[in-house]
Amino acid sequence: MAMTIKSQDFRVRPGDPVRLSKWPTIVQPYCTSARQYQKRLREHVEELSALQRLHYATNRYALLVIFQAMDAAGKDGAIQHVMSGVNPQGCEVVSFKQPSVEELEHDFLWRTTCRLPDRGRIGIFNRSYYEEVLIVRVHPELLRAEGLSEAMRDKKSIWEKRYRSIVELESHLYRNGTRIVKVFLHLSQEEQRKRFLSRIDEPDKNWKFSLSDVHERTYWPQYMAAYEECLSATSTHHAPWYVVPADDKENARLIVSHLVLDALKELKMAYPRTDAKRRRELRSIRKLLAK
Repeated sequence: MAMTIKSQDFRVRPGDPVRLSKWPTIVQPYCTSARQYQKRLREHVEELSALQRLHYATNRYALLVIFQAMDAAGKDGAIQHVMSGVNPQGCEVVSFKQPSVEELEHDFLWRTTCRLPDRGRIGIFNRSYYEEVLIVRVHPELLRAEGLSEAMRDKKSIWEKRYRSIVELESHLYRNGTRIVKVFLHLSQEEQRKRFLSRIDEPDKNWKFSLSDVHERTYWPQYMAAYEECLSATSTHHAPWYVVPADDKENARLIVSHLVLDALKELKMAYPRTDAKRRRELRSIRKLLAK
C-alpha cells in the first residue's frame, strides 16, 4: 500500500531557524515498486492537467512554482516529469542563469518580475531571484558587477534588506492573486558526487557537467549556511518554503507533484457559468451550424 504524502512534513514554518543537517535528504519510498511509482505519478499528472485546465478557464489566480537547489539535485527532471501533462499554453518554464548586461542595470528583482505568470497560468522558475541571496552571498565579488554603491553593498545589512524586499514582493503578489510554492530540493553532498560521476561516465550526460560544478562543491558549507538563513528569513504563511528530500529522484517528483496539486486545490476555482444571454447566443450559433 502506497504511503500518504503530507505537505506539512516538508514545510518550513515561518520564523523557525533552519538547520539543514537536521532535514533528511532521503525518506522512506512512497511506492514499493517502479510500477506503483509510475502509476501514482501518472495519476498526479492527470489530476494536475485537469486542475490546470480549470485554473486557465477560471482566470482569477496565477501560480508560481520556484525551484532552488544545488547542482544535480534534479530540478530539470522534476519539472519535466511533474509538468509533462500540462498544456504548454497554460504553463511557462523560465531558467535564470548569469544575469545579462541589461539585467545588471536594474534592481535584483527586475529580471524575474518581468517573467511572472499571467492570471490563469502556471509559471515555473528554475532558479530565481533567490540566487541573489545564495550564489551572490557565497561569491560577494559578484555584487561589484551589479553597479551598487559601496553603501548599498554593506555586508552588515545587504542580505537582510534583500530578504525584506523578497518578502514584500511575495506579499504583494499574494494580495494580487499570485500563489507561490517554493521548493528547495535537498541533496546530500555524497549523492551529488555520485551524480557528477554519472555525468562523466555516461556520454549522453557529458554536456551537463563542467569544471565549475566541481569548483562550486568546495563552497558546500557556505551554500548550506546561505540556504539556511534564506529559508528561515523568507518562508511565510502565504509563500512557504518546502525542503524536499532529493537523494531519491522518484520520491522527490512525487512530493513536488503533490505540493503543486495542493496549491491548486486551495484555489477557489470553477468553470465560468453560462448566463441566459450566452445561452441564447450559443443556440443561435448552433442553428447556423446545423443548416
